[in-house]
Amino acid sequence: MFNLILFVSLGLIFLLIEMFLPTMFFLNFAVASLVCAILTLFTDNLLLLIGIGCVLSVALLFTLRPLVLKLNKNLPHNKTGIQDKYIGKTAIATSDINKDSGTISIYDERWQARNIEDSVIPNGSKVEITGHESIVLYVKKID
Repeated sequence: MFNLILFVSLGLIFLLIEMFLPTMFFLNFAVASLVCAILTLFTDNLLLLIGIGCVLSVALLFTLRPLVLKLNKNLPHNKTGIQDKYIGKTAIATSDINKDSGTISIYDERWQARNIEDSVIPNGSKVEITGHESIVLYVKKID
């Protein structure tokens, strides 16, 4: 009975840690602990259960995370498309904009911006938004 309580407790602790640190690292130990908890119904040998838990943890470490990440890639992801409404709109450069840094202002909002061309867009210039990646808007200077 002690072994069952031990492994169930370990499994729940690892699940709680995984909830607060979603790295899919502690999930392996949680699954291994819960499998060992089930195995306590068949054996009371604590050393055998710890050995099985260690081997299972390592095996899951190399199989479970890659499997879940692969499955997650195939799922459709909802994109908000908030930045899509800005594409084709005119904004004002609030700092010099080059390929690595810069900011613009549109609708009284300030956004990170990058120039799609190799030149530098001076502060105060009008720019057209051509695309986005995450929270960065890509722009080109309007003549």
